[in-house]
Amino acid sequence: MNSTFTKILRFILALGLIVFGLNKFIGFMPMPELPVDADNFMSSLQATGYVLPIVGALEVIIGLLLLFNKAVPFALLLLAPISVNIVLFHLFLDLPAIGGALVIAVINVILIYKHWKVYKPLF
Repeated sequence: MNSTFTKILRFILALGLIVFGLNKFIGFMPMPELPVDADNFMSSLQATGYVLPIVGALEVIIGLLLLFNKAVPFALLLLAPISVNIVLFHLFLDLPAIGGALVIAVINVILIYKHWKVYKPLF
């Protein structure tokens, strides 16, 4: 579970989550140009006033848990629905930019697989 490969993937995932989670609060990276449907969707999420801040906070918390190697299996389970939604957003609304979403989802799946012994009692 703690091979060098796993540590590198966990570190990459943690940094990505922290950066993109903080960006939802601070906005230090400009929002890329989105197709109309994707822009409408993101605008509606932003208009709620709570969805993006909660997702951003979860991303930062999960990223910190992964970075400091604390409750990693729990953090990966919390990240699973977020990564699925990121992939689905890009699959249906912004296909050309799906690369980053796939990287996050694949790393999440690999790390869940590496910790499968912990999840086995759930099934």
